Amino acid sequence: MSQQHDQSIVLTGISVAEARENILRYFSPLPHVEVPLGESLGLVQAEDIYADIDIPPFANSSMDGYAVRAEDTQGASDGSPVRLRVVGYMPAGAAPQPGDFVGPGAAFRIMTGAPLPPGADAVIRFEDTSEGRALDNTHLLPQDAHAPSPKTGEDVLLYRSVEPGGSIRMAGEDVRQGELVLRAGTIVRPAEVGVLASVGCMLVKVHRRPRVAVLATGDELVEPDQAPGPGKIRNSNNYAVAAQLASWGAVPHNLGIARDNLEHLTAKLQQALALEPDLIVSSAGVSVGDHDLVKEALLQMGEVGVWRVRVRPGKPLLFGRLGSRGVPFLGLPGNPVSSMVGMELFGRPAVLKMLGKQDLLRPTITARTLEPLSNGGGREHYMRGIITTEEGEYVARTTGNQGSGILTSMHLANALLIIPEDVTYIEAGQTVRAMLLD
Repeated sequence: MSQQHDQSIVLTGISVAEARENILRYFSPLPHVEVPLGESLGLVQAEDIYADIDIPPFANSSMDGYAVRAEDTQGASDGSPVRLRVVGYMPAGAAPQPGDFVGPGAAFRIMTGAPLPPGADAVIRFEDTSEGRALDNTHLLPQDAHAPSPKTGEDVLLYRSVEPGGSIRMAGEDVRQGELVLRAGTIVRPAEVGVLASVGCMLVKVHRRPRVAVLATGDELVEPDQAPGPGKIRNSNNYAVAAQLASWGAVPHNLGIARDNLEHLTAKLQQALALEPDLIVSSAGVSVGDHDLVKEALLQMGEVGVWRVRVRPGKPLLFGRLGSRGVPFLGLPGNPVSSMVGMELFGRPAVLKMLGKQDLLRPTITARTLEPLSNGGGREHYMRGIITTEEGEYVARTTGNQGSGILTSMHLANALLIIPEDVTYIEAGQTVRAMLLD
């Protein structure tokens, strides 16, 4: 890997959209792997899935009641019930036996999910029979051993009529055998997990989760379990960034703190490369201060582009590629809000693209601001905000102090209020675009 600047990624003073577009050029969906069904949630399928059977595989009852011939129930009412003879019982999990048949004037006691016995074409629920009425009158529960339920050979009264197909789930009414049920590119949500289980897919081909190495830089940092001494602060960036990555579906590896010397920083980056990550993320050290050494380290180990992005918070942003594999590297500012906003704007879309997802950006809405919003310096400003509703419309307010070191502003926010770079002031009552975080 050349140690010279890659002119294709050296950009200065560009917009957020331009920076994101250029970053995403270096990412693509990761290779697929097979994972157990229970581990597929949130991942993207890499192959089409076809049904191996009809779903449901047989006609079954959607109610606890009696399987009947619909024509035998016609005219039934409270004042003129229809009397049928109980000829059998079908619990869930059973199968019709030779001789099971619902003929004229007959009924088959049946439980939800049980297969429909031959001859029946409808189910009437218990509540509309003498069994259900007796339960109502005596306040008994169905599981009560004394609940009256007609035995085979006894009669049951029906108090309403049913139509053919009533309370029956027909074979294949959901999915037919051989039918395409889920396409490649589908995100596996809880509903998809259920569908996959229903077609017997216990191993799912998905784009694998990205492995991301996370590193903080700075002599001023100590780990959170340490009491910070004079001039020291706790390292919150690694933990916040790792949490963001995990929430988006990546697998973060926290590499701790690199000190402000080139040797230690280089060693940490070598440690990161040894993990064979799909992305390396660092915070701090990307500006022009005396101890901002990340650019220098990257120049020795790969290719680097230093960007000045027209964004607030987080103007300094560094993107490069490291090692012989050209592992993408994203260098974020050190202020904690700048770091988290930078991950939202640039890290999250890269992670989602590696996962094989298509919608890479957060949803945005328009809201009426309840307070004036100021923007200076010709940069697109992402203010931490709170979106609520009033009288059917979205309204927005800020979380308060918008300093890039006010980490609680991210904790309080459910959105980022976007002030365009060519807008310096938005009056209270005007609209603002908001990126939803929750």
